[in-house]
Amino acid sequence: MKRKNQTEEINRRRFLQIGATFAASAVFLPLSANNAFGALPSYQAENSIPKITLNNGIEMPMLGFGTNTLNGPTCVRCVSDAISVGYRLIDTANIYGNEEFVGEGIKQSGIKREKLFITSKLWVDDYGYESTKKAFETSLNKLGIEYLDLYLIHRPRGDVKGSWKAMEELYKEGKIRAIGVSNFEPEQLDDLMADAKIKPALNQIETHVFFQQHNSYKALKKYEIQMEAWSPFAAGRNGIFTNQILADIGKKYNKSIAQVCLRWHYQRGIVAIPRSSQKAHMIENLDIFDFELGKTDMKTIAKLDLNITQFPEWE
Repeated sequence: MKRKNQTEEINRRRFLQIGATFAASAVFLPLSANNAFGALPSYQAENSIPKITLNNGIEMPMLGFGTNTLNGPTCVRCVSDAISVGYRLIDTANIYGNEEFVGEGIKQSGIKREKLFITSKLWVDDYGYESTKKAFETSLNKLGIEYLDLYLIHRPRGDVKGSWKAMEELYKEGKIRAIGVSNFEPEQLDDLMADAKIKPALNQIETHVFFQQHNSYKALKKYEIQMEAWSPFAAGRNGIFTNQILADIGKKYNKSIAQVCLRWHYQRGIVAIPRSSQKAHMIENLDIFDFELGKTDMKTIAKLDLNITQFPEWE
């Protein structure tokens, strides 16, 4: 997952200038679109981001802030900015190398820990029962917190089952509020759940308008495992921010392409964690709860599916 190139950022800013409006507060409207993972959540007055209930009863925001590639003082500023404009779900990972900076951003935000939903991930180098427990404590120390809301196995490699056993124990001890996986295919989930005592609460995968992941979408609905998009904008690839079809849909609602994409995820019941280093974009990404994509729009976006990853380097 690489940074959007400069051209993509410029295109997004231009579209924002001509097509987006920033609302002081968002109004959540009832939706008619089907939600794959249960009833759509109610409006949350505190910060305008609706929540969804995971299979263990824990609530998490439907929209969060991703931190991959953010580092150092920039990461600290971005996390603090994101929280200041309303984000409560913050996503990081050991492999990002920024947990300490994410933690500092959280600290600088001044928001109470219990109001945040913090996710981190176990990297493949630390898989295995004992290594997982050590890696988890390291992540907590770097973040400067006493517990995680969600801890994920980052990729389906190595001693996944040994790691899952350790995570189940940490969950039972109250050090993690929910445990899950990332980048798992349905068959890999089947293998994990064959021996698991606790079912994963969430699977964070690549999904966006160009890779809609219909097989995983159906399987996760069946398993009652929440689907989360780690790259809701495909990191700007395949010209997403200049896509005329998405632009035309956005113009109908006076919304940007980014807002259309996030609304599309939301109406499908998928949690999304867009990343941005610009506060204006953070605010723009939050402004998706005052409109609803019509059935025709949803069908039009469905036709954009290429059914292929936009990140072949991760294969």
